[in-house]
Amino acid sequence: MIVYPHAKINIGLQIKEVRDDEFHEIETLLYPIGLSDVLEIKPSEKTQLFLYGLPVVGAQEENLCMKAYKMLQVDFNIPPVQLHLFKQIPIGSGLGGGSSDGAYTFKLLNDYFSLGIIEFDLEKYAARLGSDCPAMLYKSSVLAAGRGERLISFPLDLSGFYIVVCKPDFSISTAQAYAKVHPKEPSYPLCDVLSQPIHTWRECVANDFEAALFPEYPLLKEVKETLYALGAVYASLSGSGSALYGIFDSVETSLRAAKHFTAMCAAMYPINSTEPSTPKMSPHCTCTG
Repeated sequence: MIVYPHAKINIGLQIKEVRDDEFHEIETLLYPIGLSDVLEIKPSEKTQLFLYGLPVVGAQEENLCMKAYKMLQVDFNIPPVQLHLFKQIPIGSGLGGGSSDGAYTFKLLNDYFSLGIIEFDLEKYAARLGSDCPAMLYKSSVLAAGRGERLISFPLDLSGFYIVVCKPDFSISTAQAYAKVHPKEPSYPLCDVLSQPIHTWRECVANDFEAALFPEYPLLKEVKETLYALGAVYASLSGSGSALYGIFDSVETSLRAAKHFTAMCAAMYPINSTEPSTPKMSPHCTCTG
């Protein structure tokens, strides 16, 4: 059985305050894009995780796929399995690859072993795994609030738009990014500004990580400004970075921008894609910036 954990972009990310549990109170819209990993399950006499594709750092037992398996193994006594993960979503990019891999492991095990876990309980398992994980259970746009575990349906129609994703050759850890950010109350509720036409977002839809990270990583600011100069109707850092994206209203301008950034890991996708897709340009080239 094979599933395709999808990547996401954050459209707006408000960091409001530090909570009593030391997590940050946030609000953000997570929007799925066509880039995905590939996750396969096979029966086995010993539980193992096999990794392919882009390099993954860290001990295997710390991988979110293995953590998800162990949670369900404790509660349901499921037998050993082999998990085969082909990584295409770069780590440390703010595109949600690790969170998606973990969330899809819950879905995959639930289906493979017919565990009968309902959607609400899958969300609770995912919230224990990581703040972004509950939203990654769904391949649809969703507002995430709290520390990311409170989900609010927010259908967003971006039909006819295209996204160019630029991933420099460095990564930014989420913990590193949060250590630099200064929480503040937003000027506008995110749902209100996202209800406005996309051409107005440039002035009012912000990712609060940018103010903290752009001074330290000036290349990120340069990429965002260049995306706008190349015709993006909206551009932003995704999550805590280091990937940025631009939303374009024509395939011609998006391909032109992707070509411009080819040396900086640029890839173009139809933004309303709901199936795994091959990018028009490789998203994993070496950054020369």
